[in-house]
Amino acid sequence: MNAIDCIVLNLEEVRRRSIIVWESIPEHYMNWRPDPDALSIKEMIRHVLDSEHYYHLCLLNEGSLITYDSPYEKRTFTTLKDELDFSRTYRNAFIDKIKSYGEDDLSRIQIDRSDVGYIRTLGDMLLRIAYHEAVHSGQLLDYLRSAELKRPKVWD
Repeated sequence: MNAIDCIVLNLEEVRRRSIIVWESIPEHYMNWRPDPDALSIKEMIRHVLDSEHYYHLCLLNEGSLITYDSPYEKRTFTTLKDELDFSRTYRNAFIDKIKSYGEDDLSRIQIDRSDVGYIRTLGDMLLRIAYHEAVHSGQLLDYLRSAELKRPKVWD
C-alpha cells in the first residue's frame, strides 16, 4: 500500500465512522444544538460535506478560493439520506482527484491558504481534511452525550 492508498483509506474510514454517528441520530434531533451559538446537528453535517467540496476545489486551485459558490447553500436539508445522496457526486470527484496524484505530489505540491494562515504540502493538506471531519464527528458524539442520547460504537 502506498501513501496515496493510505490517505484514501483514512478518508474513507473517517467518513464511514461519521456516517455511523450521523445515522444514529434520531431524525427529530437534527435541529438540536447544545447552546444557541452552536451549530445544530444538521448544520454540522452540512458543514462537513460542504467543507469537503470546498477543500476539493482548493486542491484543484492549489490554494484558497477567491469566491466560493456553495452547491449546498440553496438546498434545504431534508433527510440525512438525501444529503448523502446529493453529496455522493462531490465525494466521488474528491476521492478520484486524490487517487490521480502520484506519491511525489504529496511533498511537491503546495496548497496556499495563506489567507487563513498557512501554506502546506498536499500530503499535509489531505491529512488536515480528514482531521477536520474527524473533529466534527467527535463534536457530534459530545452532542449526543449532552442530549442524553445513546452514542454509537465507532471503534469496531
